Amino acid sequence: MNTARLIASASACAFALALACGLPGGAAFAHGKDHPEAGAAPAAARVPAAQAVSTGTRDARAYFTDTLLLTQDGRPVQFYSDVLKDRVVLLNVVYTNCKDACPLITRKLKEVRAALGEPLASKVHFISISSDPENDSPQALKAFAAKNEAADPNWTFLTGDKANVDFVLARLGQLGETVEGHSTLLIAGDVGAKRWSKIRPDAAPVAIAERLKLLAEPLASAAANAGAAK
Repeated sequence: MNTARLIASASACAFALALACGLPGGAAFAHGKDHPEAGAAPAAARVPAAQAVSTGTRDARAYFTDTLLLTQDGRPVQFYSDVLKDRVVLLNVVYTNCKDACPLITRKLKEVRAALGEPLASKVHFISISSDPENDSPQALKAFAAKNEAADPNWTFLTGDKANVDFVLARLGQLGETVEGHSTLLIAGDVGAKRWSKIRPDAAPVAIAERLKLLAEPLASAAANAGAAK
């Protein structure tokens, strides 16, 4: 599928994701203009920070596919099997030349990881996908992560062949017509349980962490019980 067809079908893909994985619909936050500057009063005071968690019925692997991408370390990965499978995840879109929303949101997500605390932080995998794969090499993403204090073993930055990245972004409903046009909405999910929600980027770090705790705590409890049973 070529890029033009992917862009044309982005809205349809977003709707398909809602059906496949239970993501509730909602107006997308455009890059830059909808994300407040640091210290600004959040628009979320009037609108819930996160839409309710919901469940879906379709097979996640078949929907997300094992499209080949590259991590910030230059490691080839299959999107579903290596990045998503059996994990609690928080996904967002960035590009390294961004001067406003992307660095702000990345630093906020670092605060979210701190608010989660251990051991829950180790159970949640953050995934940041480049909207500018033609310019964002693995090395550029690694430098962006370091600059914004996002170098964490449970935080993966993804780039790769443009057609592959566009395909993945379309499946997530995050593909924009331009590099800057990507949505800044966060997507949280328990992949194995098919429980997903969208989170506003201007939500407080503690509020985002609470949403992730709802997804991660059952997984952490199951792991603890399995360890006790051995």
